[in-house]
Amino acid sequence: MQRAPNLILVGPMGAGKTALGRALATRLDLDFVDADQLVEARTGVSIATIFEHEGEAGFRRRESALIDEICARAGQVVATGGGAVIDPGSRVRMRAAGHVVHLHIDVERQLERLARDRSRPLLHRPDRRAVLERLAAERAPWYAEAAHQRFEVGDCGVEQACARLVAILPDAFRLRSAEHEPR
Repeated sequence: MQRAPNLILVGPMGAGKTALGRALATRLDLDFVDADQLVEARTGVSIATIFEHEGEAGFRRRESALIDEICARAGQVVATGGGAVIDPGSRVRMRAAGHVVHLHIDVERQLERLARDRSRPLLHRPDRRAVLERLAAERAPWYAEAAHQRFEVGDCGVEQACARLVAILPDAFRLRSAEHEPR
């Protein structure tokens, strides 16, 4: 039996890639991979520590190498880091390795979701709104280039977002969902 294609989630921090990715993996009976968590597990340190010692460029090199490795496998829902689309090669590899969905969220909602989050190195600045607006403007073309589909996250819960997204995915995924729905 042929392995299912990958479903790869890209989008800014706070868009819900990890939470939605887990729900999608369960619903579609696929493996779940969180790229940021995998970097931390492999290095034994937090992403903030990597940023502190290697800078953003060092982290992005690690992230790009990991994207290569992840894209060599199939049958996964992949939650990428918000900046995974920065590297042009990663954008090409992700797009070739599966169906890429850009989880879009507005800056206001990001601010709400990330209000208490102190783990994100790019937000260790006084004006979080300005940082998120700048990142959104910089990365929007890269998300569009990488993605096959854009999905508006909105303000619904994870399960509702999962159901909404599955309903608009290509047949290869919707058919898997129908096979694995609770009876």
